[in-house]
Amino acid sequence: MQGEPLLFLPGFMCDARLFWHQINEISSQRPVMVAPLTGASIPEMAEAVLRHAPPKMALVGHWLGGLVAMEILRRAPDRVSQLALINVNPLSETPALSALREQRIVKARIGRLDEAMLDEIPTESLDPGAHRSQVQAMMLDMAHALGPDRFEDQSRALMRRPDQQRTLRSNRIRALLLCGEFDTICPPRRHEFLAELMPHAEFKPILSAGHFSPLEQPEKVTAALQAWLSAPLLLK
Repeated sequence: MQGEPLLFLPGFMCDARLFWHQINEISSQRPVMVAPLTGASIPEMAEAVLRHAPPKMALVGHWLGGLVAMEILRRAPDRVSQLALINVNPLSETPALSALREQRIVKARIGRLDEAMLDEIPTESLDPGAHRSQVQAMMLDMAHALGPDRFEDQSRALMRRPDQQRTLRSNRIRALLLCGEFDTICPPRRHEFLAELMPHAEFKPILSAGHFSPLEQPEKVTAALQAWLSAPLLLK
């Protein structure tokens, strides 16, 4: 086993199951870790991850986890060797979307977590193929494992998230950008923008996938990550 540790940061209301295929395949090649996202803001989550993370690591983040990865890169750039962002949006939240999140928080508090999650990640943001219902079932199961309090914390973190364009523009590490073609939450055009913004980023769209591309097309996402990990590191 060789290479720096690979740290996975799950997306909104997700746990390690989001990356089950990637963990199974890559853990035979290098140390693999999954960090929970705790706290009510992106900076709090990043601080919590950094307290327990290895001194140097490659980072993989999906949606909220990707935002935390960006904040880690901003705070501790020397600790990040490579960065992979999956289904992300580096821009700050709009007031209109924040207002919708408040409504979803209320639903989660009164026992309607499934409804809040389906508002947050609607059916049309997933691949319309045969596995859509299975992906939705996994999404809801992970959400219930975390619970309504975590839903509120993570929602407020998204509402207050900082704009990370400057952080990404100034970095000099090899970056991989992945996005499912059907993702309406963090659409492919955002990743095309990121690829232009970041000096050493490569964008790979994941066909037949939506917002949960690591679950919807696990083999494609794993192959993309393995190729990214095996590429030579860039000199800063």
